[in-house]
Amino acid sequence: MKLLRRKDYPGGEFTLAFVGYGDESDTSVLELTYNWGKEKYDLGDAYGHIALGVDDIYATCDEVKKLGGKVTREPGPMKHGSTVIAFIEDPDGYKVELIQLGTQGSEAKNETNQQLVNK
Repeated sequence: MKLLRRKDYPGGEFTLAFVGYGDESDTSVLELTYNWGKEKYDLGDAYGHIALGVDDIYATCDEVKKLGGKVTREPGPMKHGSTVIAFIEDPDGYKVELIQLGTQGSEAKNETNQQLVNK
């Protein structure tokens, strides 16, 4: 993931950063807001977590640990499914779910098929 663009708003005292893997017209982009002069945010309970797909969840978690980050759930299959997930925390304590690409989807297909059968 790389920084695609950044815009400072001096009047509002904030900066928007847009990160992603490619051109915004072709791929999804994550918008991050930095509020100037804010030392710490209250985590609260109105936000759960974001999820990011990764090519190698085990190597990603190893890299997070190597860089001093916190892995709060080691990689492995999710409960009641086969999708391989892990959880890490960002420096502010927010949860980030990692999903091993290529392992997700079979549960969703089965749920959709079951919904069609039940109609």
